[in-house]
Amino acid sequence: MRYSYKTKGTCSTKIDFDIDGDIITNVEFTGGCNGNLKAIKRLVDGMTVDYITEKCSGVICGFKNTSCADQLAKAVKEAYESQQ
Repeated sequence: MRYSYKTKGTCSTKIDFDIDGDIITNVEFTGGCNGNLKAIKRLVDGMTVDYITEKCSGVICGFKNTSCADQLAKAVKEAYESQQ
């Protein structure tokens, strides 16, 4: 299933990805730091919701209280819970 998440408090404005059970693939960020987000999407491709949440939750960017990685963790958790 394709899932779209509107981010809050980050330079990226949206995260789209595929979720199949608890596996995340094909992550795409709209906006944000191009190089960093290319790395994040490669690193998490094929990973589980729990793994992404564990590694990315709570990461902050500069003076913000969130980051694109933190928003990804929120997005995958929300997507997984919506399947239940």
